[in-house]
Amino acid sequence: HVQLVESGGGLVQAGDSLRLSCAATGSTFSAYAMGWFRQAPGKEREFVGGISLTGISVFYTNSIKGRFTISRVNAKNTLYLQMNSLKPEDTAVYYCAATDSDNFYSGPSYNYWGQGTQVTVSA
Repeated sequence: HVQLVESGGGLVQAGDSLRLSCAATGSTFSAYAMGWFRQAPGKEREFVGGISLTGISVFYTNSIKGRFTISRVNAKNTLYLQMNSLKPEDTAVYYCAATDSDNFYSGPSYNYWGQGTQVTVSA
C-alpha cells in the first residue's frame, strides 16, 4: 500500500503563508484520492479537505475555505496544501492521508496516513 511523508511545516507569524508537501511511495499515487487532516493540541483530528484522483474535484471544510488550496501532481507523486493568511488557530499537526475509495470528500474514508508535520502560527 501507499506510504506517505509530509514536509514543509514550521513556525510562522499570523498572516503568513506556508506550503506543505506529501510525498507518496510504494504504490500508484494516481490510484488514491488524497486528503489533509489536522489535529490541534487537546482536540480531535479535523478533516481539512480532499482531492479526487485526477485533481479535478476538491473539497474543503468551511473553516479553511478561501485560505487553503489542495492540489496534487500525479507525475511527481506529491500532494500539496497551500496555506495563506494563517491564523493562530491553524496551529496543529497536519497529516496527509490516502483512500482507495471514491469518497475523497468524506473524512472517515481515509485509511492510509503520514506521520504528520507541525505547523505553529504565532500571533
